[in-house]
Amino acid sequence: MKELVSKLNGYDRRQFLEYAAKSMLGVSVLPLFGKTSVAQTEPVGKAKRMIYLFMNGGMTHLDTFDLKPGHENQGETQPINTAVPGLQISQYLPTLAGQFDKIAAIRSMYTQTGDHQAGEYLMRTSYEEIATERHPSMGPWIQQFKGRQNKSLPDTVLISAPARHPGAGFFDPTFSPLPIGDPNRGLENTVAPSYLSQNSFEKRIQLIDAFDKRFRTKYNKPKMVQTYNDFYTEASTLLASEELKAFDLNEEEAVDRDRYGRDPFGQGCLLARRLIENNVRCVEVTCGGWDMHSSIYAGGTLPGRAGILDRAMGNLITDLADRGLLDETLVVLTTEFGRSPVINYNAGRDHHPAVFSAAIAGGGIKGGQFYGTSDAAGHAVDKDGVSPADFNATIAHSLGLPLEKVVISPTGRPFKVAHDGKPIAALV
Repeated sequence: MKELVSKLNGYDRRQFLEYAAKSMLGVSVLPLFGKTSVAQTEPVGKAKRMIYLFMNGGMTHLDTFDLKPGHENQGETQPINTAVPGLQISQYLPTLAGQFDKIAAIRSMYTQTGDHQAGEYLMRTSYEEIATERHPSMGPWIQQFKGRQNKSLPDTVLISAPARHPGAGFFDPTFSPLPIGDPNRGLENTVAPSYLSQNSFEKRIQLIDAFDKRFRTKYNKPKMVQTYNDFYTEASTLLASEELKAFDLNEEEAVDRDRYGRDPFGQGCLLARRLIENNVRCVEVTCGGWDMHSSIYAGGTLPGRAGILDRAMGNLITDLADRGLLDETLVVLTTEFGRSPVINYNAGRDHHPAVFSAAIAGGGIKGGQFYGTSDAAGHAVDKDGVSPADFNATIAHSLGLPLEKVVISPTGRPFKVAHDGKPIAALV
């Protein structure tokens, strides 16, 4: 083994390290490493953690939070009363209707792109996607300003996230979110394969460390190389931690798993609650299937997809409130754009970035209200428009992150947590 390692060049050593992490944690792609600089300040913010629910594909606003009763664009969705007198939302969201006193729904979101990938990236980062820079998502920004919160578990976990997720962006690899593909299977590959004993694995890591010692000191920026070593050290620490049980949904009662729904999003929200309870700072859960170009109503995609959202998010808010965690946990619901007010010839709704809806609960947010309005047809913003940067600034403000502090990326460019966004005063 020693002879084999000694023959490896720098590229092969890196491949071996990546293989070790991949085989034990399922980590297959590491971001570019780099050094960032930022002044550390900590404004007051009530939220200490966040659960971020992303409706991938473009959630229809006219069939969820921004109904237009009596208008020709209404479609087949009917309004129902919420826990707040005078406020109504979709018939497909009865659980959320009962929790609406804790929820603030924004009905005046807008963006400039109807492209899925560009819209998702903009919502998660506040920046347009460019070839020369990859911007961090919110979880790594929290870690950048607040420091590492958990000694063994990662600060950010992504559940069912798309491969194109921006992740840690230009931050160090130690900021990288931990990806979970299937919440029902939890954190996979945490047991060493039969051919690799724990003793053998430790010896291999020691050999790599000894061999790389000269490599780390040879180059001008050893701290940049050290970030990769820190990444693998954290991976090894996680493997030995008792806190891995947080990822095991079998620890939950069957009745509670049923409440959330046995679908991937429902189980993802239940796993998010477990991770938050175990001191993970940010969990993102993605729910696909919202790209509804055809057959949106009876026998179509909307009732089922909205039901999945309603059951999972509604029970998540209930459980957080019952456990005394909602006041310090921000629950965010968003999507990349809305869907067209006019129903197309395939009985569906097409891409519509001019106006859409999002929602926030907990974490000091003033619930029981709608913010902003769309016009009578649900076609454009009528009042109090909210850009993706404004939305993210509201999140960052609630989490106590400094909106005006500048981080310099490895390419020498200045960035802020929410770009030029301004928090919504009426919500925070």
